[in-house]
Amino acid sequence: MNLKKPQVLQKIKMALEEDIGTGDLTTESLIDSGQISQGIIKVKEEGVVAGLEVVELVFSTLDNEIEFEACVDEGARVRAGGKIAEISGATASLLTAERVALNFLQRMSGIATTTRKFSDLVADFEVRIVDTRKTTPGLRILEKAAVRLGGGFNHRQGLYDAVMIKDNHLAAVASLGAAVDKVRNNVSHTVKIEVEAETLEQVEEALRAKADIIMLDNMEVNLMKEAVELINGRAIVEASGGINASTVVDVAKTGVDIISVGALTHSSNSLDISFDLVGSDNNGKTA
Repeated sequence: MNLKKPQVLQKIKMALEEDIGTGDLTTESLIDSGQISQGIIKVKEEGVVAGLEVVELVFSTLDNEIEFEACVDEGARVRAGGKIAEISGATASLLTAERVALNFLQRMSGIATTTRKFSDLVADFEVRIVDTRKTTPGLRILEKAAVRLGGGFNHRQGLYDAVMIKDNHLAAVASLGAAVDKVRNNVSHTVKIEVEAETLEQVEEALRAKADIIMLDNMEVNLMKEAVELINGRAIVEASGGINASTVVDVAKTGVDIISVGALTHSSNSLDISFDLVGSDNNGKTA
């Protein structure tokens, strides 16, 4: 997934600390320190797997002697009941880390599954499905990685890596054209400038200002098609605003280049995934 490990490890450590606190009362009271177990992770519904690398990091962060083996690739489609990973090591460590590991895995796999659904729907069109900044606070790097594993693409990572002049920016400045000019004078020539447009008049103004990307925000499909024809290749065209699985094909048919879908990250259901111990050895006894 090419995740920045220090950043991900920080989130994993925070999640473990949040869950474990001063100690796992149940496990510490029940499980002998020398007990070793094997476990499997399996999916309980069809979907796309994302986050196995994160799961491995969760277990190894708690106990670096735990052995983890993925049974499928990241981004793989899986059927209900399929085994996706095997884990072995100290029983106490497996039990203590399992919920944090599953929380990450279920969330990321749910996002990847939703993204794959959208990507499949528009597979016949030359258009990209992309995410937005509508992510869970603190989990953006993981949720955006899940989008990529589901076949989608990432929009900007944050406010720092791209310019997007939105309606509230325009409400605070003299005009759309003035906003583009002012930004262009303050950012590097390597940075693309995106402008949000809700009307054909704003599209025309964005074209006169030579915006690099024009976002058609909450436009009806027929109006969006007119806007695409008006732009006529002079800027990258992005469609955004309330797009769902029942409307995304009609949006793709308008000829836009990019379709951004906030629902990929803010409304995806977590995939149902379980972890089960399948064998234990405590002083030579197997259960």
